[in-house]
Amino acid sequence: MAIKFMKYAVKEGKNKVRVHYSRGGLRNYPDGTITIYAKDYGARLPKGLFPENDTDIMTDYFDKDKARVTPSNKHYPSIRKLLGF
Repeated sequence: MAIKFMKYAVKEGKNKVRVHYSRGGLRNYPDGTITIYAKDYGARLPKGLFPENDTDIMTDYFDKDKARVTPSNKHYPSIRKLLGF
């Protein structure tokens, strides 16, 4: 299923996640990497973006999904065009 990027959401099939984007210098990532942050707890970014989530319910630590999109990622050009970076 194709991932659709919108200014305030990412959609895959019927799953729509409210998001915001960030671009900045990250130590272990190449220049120009874009980070996609889910705005809501429990919202799941599409698996094709390889999201990270460090939630640990045993210690009551809850985290929101985030995904790093590097310039070598196939989705990078469409996200960059959408955001005007």
